Amino acid sequence: MASDRGVHEPHPARLAPYDPWREAILEAHAAAVGAGDPGYLDPRTGLYVLTAAELTARGACCDQGCRHCPYL
Repeated sequence: MASDRGVHEPHPARLAPYDPWREAILEAHAAAVGAGDPGYLDPRTGLYVLTAAELTARGACCDQGCRHCPYL
């Protein structure tokens, strides 16, 4: 079952509230969700990160430690 955090609030274990990149990461995530994109390029690492909306559509956790996993 997906969390009630919604698609814009990652679990603190996956993105700490004090992370210096948090604002930029959340902005990139929100832009991707708003555009209907499945993911975005992480502003810190340049890696492709799936959005919570995309992960929710999968229906279950894949146990890969995804930042925006709604199933934690």
